[in-house]
Amino acid sequence: MRYRARQEEEQRVDISPLIDMVFILLIFFMVSTTFVRDMNLDLERPAASSAEVASTKAIRLYIDSNGDTFLDGQPIRLWVIQSRLREMMQSSGSEQILVVTDEDVPSGRLVEVVDQARRAGAGDVGVATVAEAGRG
Repeated sequence: MRYRARQEEEQRVDISPLIDMVFILLIFFMVSTTFVRDMNLDLERPAASSAEVASTKAIRLYIDSNGDTFLDGQPIRLWVIQSRLREMMQSSGSEQILVVTDEDVPSGRLVEVVDQARRAGAGDVGVATVAEAGRG
């Protein structure tokens, strides 16, 4: 028997169609993606003409014009607000929290503080300017 010498051919996988598909998908996702632009809006909150002085039973959180938060006259970090408010609500028996804010406070900071107050279990969270809050 005679054996023929086999010629070994190098087998290759053509990946050019794969590269084409990747580029087509990339273009599709780039075109279909919406880009969200962060808008910085300066809002002037109007003062209410029918404002009433808030309850003196409410626990008060103060936010100054720099965005710093104070509880009982002591500066407090945002991540500590929730636990401190829980302790104060248990000791005082009041579930009312009043966030007293300056007119120049960024609205994002105000929303963060109100959110922390609600997560602490407050039944009623109010927002007032310094003039509306009266003395507390």
